[in-house]
Amino acid sequence: MYERLFAVRDRIRTGIIAAFEAQHTPHEIALSFAFGVFVTVLPTAGTALALFVLVSYYVERASKLALGATVVIFNPPVKWALYGASFWLGSFLLGPVGTAPVDPTQFTLDAGYDIIVRQLLGNAIFAVGLAVLGYVLAYAVAQVYYQRETTTTAFDFS
Repeated sequence: MYERLFAVRDRIRTGIIAAFEAQHTPHEIALSFAFGVFVTVLPTAGTALALFVLVSYYVERASKLALGATVVIFNPPVKWALYGASFWLGSFLLGPVGTAPVDPTQFTLDAGYDIIVRQLLGNAIFAVGLAVLGYVLAYAVAQVYYQRETTTTAFDFS
């Protein structure tokens, strides 16, 4: 089991190093990651992957690995938790759907518009906030990596 974990760790490390060696600037890596976070957090119903393929094909400076990393980070279990938090945030900002106390029978098709508006508002806020946070974190990681690579000598074998 440990061998599998180490193999996965080594593949991830190799992929990250390959992404940094693809001659992308820290800004390009961070911008690609932030765009990926923004699109992945929104309820795109699986079309994010198709959009990432198009961006990777048509935008030469887009980091493919940074885009792909967002799909791994925001996997389905994480997205469902994020959708729940988005609906809560939208309800907090716009008020609850229906009357209090909450009765499951009040959620009829008539309440559909109110539910969708709250969901999309929460998703939009989370998408922007997480994209900004993702940019800052990805930029910092890329910057540290590039600084470390430029300060190591040819005799450093670590």
